[in-house]
Amino acid sequence: MKTGLFFGSFNPVHIGHMAIANYMIEFTDLEQLWFVISPQNPLKKKVTLLEDHKRRTLLETALQDDDRFRVCDIEFRLPKPSYTIDTLTYLNELYPKNDLILIMGSDGLATFGKWKNYREIEQQYTRYVYPRPGYPVVQEEHENIRIFDAPLMEISSTFIRRALKQKKNISYFLPHGVFEYIREMHFYEK
Repeated sequence: MKTGLFFGSFNPVHIGHMAIANYMIEFTDLEQLWFVISPQNPLKKKVTLLEDHKRRTLLETALQDDDRFRVCDIEFRLPKPSYTIDTLTYLNELYPKNDLILIMGSDGLATFGKWKNYREIEQQYTRYVYPRPGYPVVQEEHENIRIFDAPLMEISSTFIRRALKQKKNISYFLPHGVFEYIREMHFYEK
């Protein structure tokens, strides 16, 4: 089964994440897409990161009963910091019949050479790349990369957190139920 792995902190999950996931499942050959929640990206600065279980609950709320999507929290149980190659290797051992495809934004291509064992990822895994603002997509000279003309999403979790801190009603920027849950639990208010 062709399974897309969409890595992210999802802090919080927003409609941009959902639109990209929906695009990838409907306009590519993927049969299933897993949202792989990352505890902390080793290449990013530590931000106001909601606890792991809370981000998982937000994702579960966003995905509801859509069987095209799945929440994957495997990185919560792996050594920290979590590296994509380690997660891919572990998931390959657990699901040997799945053809694992790495979904990434074009911004990830800019730093891909800094990833742990990036050459191994290049050789062993196909990457489906979607455009990100400020990072033009250029077809790379590698057989295991496919560029998709997905809609450009300019919304970010940073924007969402800032707006929530300012007590803005951004309910249309978040999947159904997520805004209410965040407001009820007072997430991102400080």
